[in-house]
Amino acid sequence: MFPAKVTKPTFKCYLPPAQTDVKNTVEKPLKKLEAKLLSGEIVVNEVNFVRKCISPENNQEGLWGKLICTNFKVSFIPQDTSPKQKSTLSHLLLGEHDIPLTCLEQVVTVNDTKGKKKVLGSNQKLKFNPTELILYCKDLRVIRFCFEEAGPESARKVCLAIAHYSHPADLQLLFGFEYQGRRYHESKEERVNGSTPRGLQTPIFDRSSDWDREIKRTNASEWRVCSINQSYAFSSSLPEHIVVPSSLTDQDLMQYASSFTDHRIPMWCWSHSNGSALVRMASLTDPLQQKKTEQKIFAAITKSHPQRNEPFRSDLDKSLPSILDIQSAFVKLRQICILDPFEESEERWLSTIENSRWLEYVRVFLKHSAEMVYHLEGGNSSVILQEEEDRDLNCVVSALMQLMLDPRYRSLIGFQSLVQKEWVMAGHRFLDRCNHLKKNDKEESPLFLLFLDCVWQMMNQYPAAFEFTETYLTVLSDSMWIPLFSTFLFSSSKQRAQHLMDFAKHKAIPQGEDQVVYFPPVWEWSQQFSTKDQTLFNNPMYVGKGAACVQNGEVKTFKRKKAYSSTLRGTPTNLRNGVKGGEESLTRRSSLANELKSELTPVKDLSPSERFFKDWFSRPADLQGLLIPLLMPSHMAFWKLFFLRWVPEACISKGGPVTTYHKLSQLVDEIEILQSQLRQYKGTSPGNTPLTSSGGNPTDQRRMYFQASSPDDPSTPPECLTSSFPFTPTGNLSRRTVQGTPISKFLNGARIWLSTETLANDTV
Repeated sequence: MFPAKVTKPTFKCYLPPAQTDVKNTVEKPLKKLEAKLLSGEIVVNEVNFVRKCISPENNQEGLWGKLICTNFKVSFIPQDTSPKQKSTLSHLLLGEHDIPLTCLEQVVTVNDTKGKKKVLGSNQKLKFNPTELILYCKDLRVIRFCFEEAGPESARKVCLAIAHYSHPADLQLLFGFEYQGRRYHESKEERVNGSTPRGLQTPIFDRSSDWDREIKRTNASEWRVCSINQSYAFSSSLPEHIVVPSSLTDQDLMQYASSFTDHRIPMWCWSHSNGSALVRMASLTDPLQQKKTEQKIFAAITKSHPQRNEPFRSDLDKSLPSILDIQSAFVKLRQICILDPFEESEERWLSTIENSRWLEYVRVFLKHSAEMVYHLEGGNSSVILQEEEDRDLNCVVSALMQLMLDPRYRSLIGFQSLVQKEWVMAGHRFLDRCNHLKKNDKEESPLFLLFLDCVWQMMNQYPAAFEFTETYLTVLSDSMWIPLFSTFLFSSSKQRAQHLMDFAKHKAIPQGEDQVVYFPPVWEWSQQFSTKDQTLFNNPMYVGKGAACVQNGEVKTFKRKKAYSSTLRGTPTNLRNGVKGGEESLTRRSSLANELKSELTPVKDLSPSERFFKDWFSRPADLQGLLIPLLMPSHMAFWKLFFLRWVPEACISKGGPVTTYHKLSQLVDEIEILQSQLRQYKGTSPGNTPLTSSGGNPTDQRRMYFQASSPDDPSTPPECLTSSFPFTPTGNLSRRTVQGTPISKFLNGARIWLSTETLANDTV
């Protein structure tokens, strides 16, 4: 007999042994695992003894528990409840391991023993008992469940149930209709006289008064609210109330409308203080009437300008990437971020990201929006954005232009009103572009995500100009896949009104009840998050109209300047033009003016637009005025929090931007406490307005998630902080080493995806 070979100790020898003995795990007395259900939510199917793979190194590690499919979500209930992590948002509607059915991109079943695999759709048969279930999610998660110890028939049934319920045959089958109906009747006692005032700060723009306030706010004196689309008799995609030139009568508009796609006549978006207006419209479809109609429409817009300047028109279909190009770029980017492991050479990985063209398209949209801003501000001309249907590219550019021009839209409520006005009410086809019903992949395109990425680029360059954070942008993106709110479910106001009317009749809701009451928009964040968690939306660096400071013991507030291009004297050097640290010289060299200049000849031949940008970048940025993004390719950063939040290799413990956010929040909270104490010391006066409301616990009223600590507390960052804060709970991290299923094969045309073991020797 040969002596047994002595194995050398490894690093893993010194780690606590992993729980891999399935028999011991199963033989333990199991507690009853119950899913937390919302009102109207029912369990469709479930299976016990399921392992959720969570380790990036060992496939045998994972969480054991029950996998449940309801009519709303896929829910995993661990047998051994891990300590509640402080690093995750405490979602009021979803648990730590829950996935809304509308968030599922693909449902893949695998049987490694028989070498079979299948991508499941609705009403499909599964002829083998799966050993694995892999869920590809629209928020870039990849979740894998293994059924080694589960009942084969139960595992097969739960996989079929998940596939079926994630492909609803009709919009009314989405869980939001059941949930909001029950919620309405359950909260009936809380309402007074059968109705509830809106209570929303964010205007919905479904009534003329919201548009009237916007006209008054921007001093658009030559524009009026028009209601010719009442009951959507005029256009199926426009809202009931639109703003048009005062010189055009309703009869004029009805006469010209037949020349436009879906009767989408020119619609006012915003007015500059110099009288220039931003207008959007669809393409003209009648070649015989095109020239005559254009002349009359343009003449009316010219007449609305104080100096009668002719408008500038931009055809976005010719100037920008198509929705198919954007979808193709996103598919490539998703493939890189989900599955491809980080290469040893960072340069190769970054070049792969660049080759996807996603960042290129982000830059193109920002650049075109900035050029249109020049015509409004520098050229003193109204701008007309034209697109074939006026429902996709126009939404992105019009919203970005207003974000650059108007500081109101850089506040939290203002930004939400911008999305409501330029996306929701303008008829962006969220139902088709998000593909909620999974009926037409060719119509799918992440235009709203592209817009949020553009917003993030500006936030990254001007960190003190925005009231909200990148956490807010990420939460807003995630909310597209929670079908409980009206904001992202429909493709037009008419579709929304029709479905909600049928819904109200079916749920016995009285006629005349405000739709916001029984099917609220996503802006009611209290339905998803606690007051404490909502403070993660607040940017501690924000310098805005409502931001307060103390001078000589008195509370002062910043005032909005009349001229958007005026400078804010006294801007700190390290924040000029929104660039932190010692990058001021880089800002000057790499401005849009210099980018354009490089394509031309001598400096003395600068065009008016180049002089405008050169002049703007030569001055400190006014954070309450015009903001122009830096547009060189090197300025386009990768939005790591969104795209890499589920990737273990990219998750830096106690590091990343959140550490700065943590310190700034504590500092701002301490300043506000001192301000409050100072006001109490000096006594109340008209100029000393409290920063927090008088009701409730004072601690709960503070604006910052991380609050001021005592001098005795250690200065080390909390254990919960990671670079992906607050989006990385245990069990939701995903890499190829865990899942091993290349989405690239499917995206490149393959009908099936392969399992981990099958891929070991696969070279295709």
